[in-house]
Amino acid sequence: MYSFLQRLGRSLMLPVAVLPAAALLLGIGYAIDPTGWGVNNQIAGFLIASGNAIFGNLALLFAIGVALGMAKSRDGAVALAAVVGFMVVTTLLKPESVSNLMHIKLDKVDAGFKTLGNNVLIGIIIGLVAAWAFNKFHQTELPAVLSFFSGRRLVPIVVSGISLFIALIFLFIWPTLNGALVAFGKWMIGLGAVGAGLFGFFNRLLIPTGLHHALNTVFWFDVAGINDIPKFNTKDAVKGVTGMYQAGFFPVMMFGIPGAALAMYHSAKTKRKKAVAGIFLAGAFTAILTGVTEPVEFLFMFTAPLLYFVHAVLTGISMFIAANFHWTAGFGFSAGLIDFVLSFRNPNANQPYMLLVLGLVYFILYYIIFRFVIKWLDIKTPGRESDSEIDKMQVSQHVNTQQTETEGKYDQLAQLVIAGIGGKDNIETVTHCATRLRFELKDNQRVDEAQIKQAGAAGVMKVGRKNAQVIIGTHVQQVADAVDRYLK
Repeated sequence: MYSFLQRLGRSLMLPVAVLPAAALLLGIGYAIDPTGWGVNNQIAGFLIASGNAIFGNLALLFAIGVALGMAKSRDGAVALAAVVGFMVVTTLLKPESVSNLMHIKLDKVDAGFKTLGNNVLIGIIIGLVAAWAFNKFHQTELPAVLSFFSGRRLVPIVVSGISLFIALIFLFIWPTLNGALVAFGKWMIGLGAVGAGLFGFFNRLLIPTGLHHALNTVFWFDVAGINDIPKFNTKDAVKGVTGMYQAGFFPVMMFGIPGAALAMYHSAKTKRKKAVAGIFLAGAFTAILTGVTEPVEFLFMFTAPLLYFVHAVLTGISMFIAANFHWTAGFGFSAGLIDFVLSFRNPNANQPYMLLVLGLVYFILYYIIFRFVIKWLDIKTPGRESDSEIDKMQVSQHVNTQQTETEGKYDQLAQLVIAGIGGKDNIETVTHCATRLRFELKDNQRVDEAQIKQAGAAGVMKVGRKNAQVIIGTHVQQVADAVDRYLK
């Protein structure tokens, strides 16, 4: 089950990766016409409508993304099957269709069917069905007379048939299921600032496992009616309320994490500061600009669990403070400077500049806490290793450089990671998300964490007996491509 949730969390990142495009279009549109929502300017109206076209089809994007992420290979047939399944289910469950099938008047159809077509949960379910069908039937051979429909061509046909049964089941259970989800969403919203704080706390706690993506989906998209990210860009938003599950991340990601990085740099041994400065500078800059914090978080996540717990608590407090004072801003990808600037002129943003003020406080707070705890507990953050560990690292890096000096940097890193992960023969599958390479292995006891970190990875995490994650950073796509080339 844990492995399944891991793969599902990874799959959810594929449709989420489309959102920066929507954020860019909307951000520019709102900057041009912040009061008229595009009514006062044709160019702004064009850009805002384009961005909303993405948010308006999120359920379909999730169906395709989950199908591709959960299938054994990213084949076009599984994406096509997801589209077919989604169209069958949502068409059969339109209010007009439900009225006809159930022989009831249109105004008596349960209200839940009106929003089913863009509920992300439906997209996820269809994506899982499409991936299962592909994994099961993409190599199936039919009798000669039907051979044209064998293999990959069979997958969309199977999914369309299964989708009929799904639609039939949802015809009866959706009102109850949707009611329960909406009730949960209203309960969480009713908690107000406390609910936002709890979400922020658990969001950070789940980062090491990768399961935070599933949690994010409930709050950020239309699973339980909260739909915080898309709603922030519509007139349905409540100013000062919509966006409360996003705003509090800005002070942490743009200021807190860089403060922690600076504290770790200043805590490094004098003779090691120059060597580790690049690690901290790159991680801090990535967090500020894009809101991707894992390259820094994994520098202390396992060496200092206490610090990481404090980081999760501070994130929850930031979310609580922003929600309590109704300071709101939104993002399409993460709470970095790019998204902050794009959302600043959004009509639903409420006193977003106060998030910068809170951020300055958080920079100082993170710096003081991290500097104190690192010195107090003598935590071996980068640059504080013993001389023997440094000597081993330098020897290993010298050998690695000699062996790979003629190769590209991504090919270099890929080969070193594969060697550290236990070699080609230890790898079952490899995928990636926004910052991590995710390996399914024959035995993760063969993983050499020290060697992988020496190669340039920010961290390594073992999950169970057969899974390991290597934290690369925002250039993970290039490294993943190099890994694929090397394995082939």
